[in-house]
Amino acid sequence: MRRLIAAALIVSTATAASDPVLLPYVPAYQPSDVDERGAWMIADEEERRLRDAPEVIRDPALNAFVRDVLCRTVGADRCAAIRLYIVRIPAFNATTYPNGMMTVWTGALLRLHSEAELGAMLGHEFGHFELRHTVASFRHRRSGNALLAWASILGGGFALQVATIGGFYRFDRAQEKAADLLGLRYLAASSYPASAAADIWVRAMAETDASAIGRYRKPDQRYTAGFFATHPTDLTRATYLRAAAAAIGVHGADEAARYRAALAPWLPRLLADQIKRNDFGGSEYLLAQLAADGWTTPLLFARGELYRERGNPRDLASAAGFYRDAIGRGDAPPEAYRGLGLALLRGNQAEPGRAALRDYLRRKPDAGDAPLISTLIAS
Repeated sequence: MRRLIAAALIVSTATAASDPVLLPYVPAYQPSDVDERGAWMIADEEERRLRDAPEVIRDPALNAFVRDVLCRTVGADRCAAIRLYIVRIPAFNATTYPNGMMTVWTGALLRLHSEAELGAMLGHEFGHFELRHTVASFRHRRSGNALLAWASILGGGFALQVATIGGFYRFDRAQEKAADLLGLRYLAASSYPASAAADIWVRAMAETDASAIGRYRKPDQRYTAGFFATHPTDLTRATYLRAAAAAIGVHGADEAARYRAALAPWLPRLLADQIKRNDFGGSEYLLAQLAADGWTTPLLFARGELYRERGNPRDLASAAGFYRDAIGRGDAPPEAYRGLGLALLRGNQAEPGRAALRDYLRRKPDAGDAPLISTLIAS
């Protein structure tokens, strides 16, 4: 029965994406064969690990917000089947598991611009869950070597572990497109505009190109999927999602302002995580996108950090300007004075640099790096 329902969903998604009417939801089922039990075993083990992982964000307000967007997108009955974890990894990703666990990486939250775009991403992930793609992918990839590889990385870094476990549930191009279009149907039946889904992939293409240029490489954006590619290209996704959304028509509000307000308490930390990725071109593009409506203090400070970290002579002058702009707004963190001082010192402006560092210590006398900064001031 569940296979018939899943097949019906795939057909209806592929042939009638413009129809916002969803089939009744069939609650998640329990594993019944060896492949399903294997998929559940890995997912349950990963969830037990996530429950205690320090990288999981437990902020009640942020978790409630993301869950509310999921429920608004897929409906209360579907939403009840999901246990959602926000994981502090600065890459753009989200993953669904066969046991009803869903992870959302903070790099995705930083890159999305509205509740509607968040709903598009969560709806896509729930589409994989409802269509039972996770079990199908596990069944395709299951092998003794794969299970041994999973066991071997349990002592590795957290991001590597999460990515590796998620790799057991990789989806092929047909599954990705089916989840894309079912996710679009969720949006169409919700209060969010269906057009939000395509916008995500347009920016993903631009960020990939900016990242390549920042590393002095020729942009390698592929506009057709290779034979061995497992996902549709970003351009392909943007094209068919845009066409399907146009067939549905425009309705609803994207709730961009509400999204920015919900992310505001976490924005400085998410920006700091992004800067640490050592991706100048991609980070500069991302900051410019976030500043489309104006440069705020957190964005100016992050841009100063980005340029100072690269550290070319012109970068240091630019970084000092960004720090000063942030400080001039009146609500900059003490670290803006620290960054300004370090940029000036490296730019051979010794006395202005020491003055900025003294301002930093006055504003944050208990700073963990106070001994080092005091040494720089005295030198």
